[in-house]
Amino acid sequence: MRILVVEDDLKIASFIMKGLKAAGYAVDHAADGETGLDMALTEPYDTAIIDIMLPKRDGLSLIEKMRKEKVQTPVIILSARDSIDDRVKGLQTGGDDYLTKPFAFSELLARVQALIRRASGLSEPVRLTVGDLSVNLLTREVSRGEGKIELQPIEFSLLEYLMRSAGRVVSKTMIMEHVWNYNFDPQTNVVEARICRLRDKIDRNFERKLIQTVRGVGYVLKETD
Repeated sequence: MRILVVEDDLKIASFIMKGLKAAGYAVDHAADGETGLDMALTEPYDTAIIDIMLPKRDGLSLIEKMRKEKVQTPVIILSARDSIDDRVKGLQTGGDDYLTKPFAFSELLARVQALIRRASGLSEPVRLTVGDLSVNLLTREVSRGEGKIELQPIEFSLLEYLMRSAGRVVSKTMIMEHVWNYNFDPQTNVVEARICRLRDKIDRNFERKLIQTVRGVGYVLKETD
């Protein structure tokens, strides 16, 4: 999952980015509203976290422009303003959630996860399931059959992306953008290496293999006959 953080306070931005990366998310940062808008309009994000008071372009006009350009990325507004009028204005402008400073990172993370689940339209709000493979998005527990599977944060993020795209082939480029936040480099084998490690944990001890390679296209996670 890929997140955009638009925040001019570098200490706050660093705090947010460090926590999100530790939770397995790919994160981009913009320190002003104009840069943030350009990134929001040109790159695919699963969520954006946008401060209101920004140089060059304020957060509300940034969000308003996103919505006018039909960018539906869920947005969490950050603000030191906590009045009802400020909250209402932020939500009416196109924000999906509003969090006042100071805030606990655990609350921000929970709100990010909730927005991603809502945008994904999951019928089961906290769990992804494909066959006998199950992922709890809140506790970050992974299990297959009766056994639990321990994953590193980047492996969890990769598996979550594959499961959210279950039955649909995702390319190496798509995986790089959403999981690692890298631009595509045809020389790197980071995707292949992590897919191999993930298969070793998810599929090795099971007759039915869930992670499939579509030669020349990418990967797909699905139940096999």
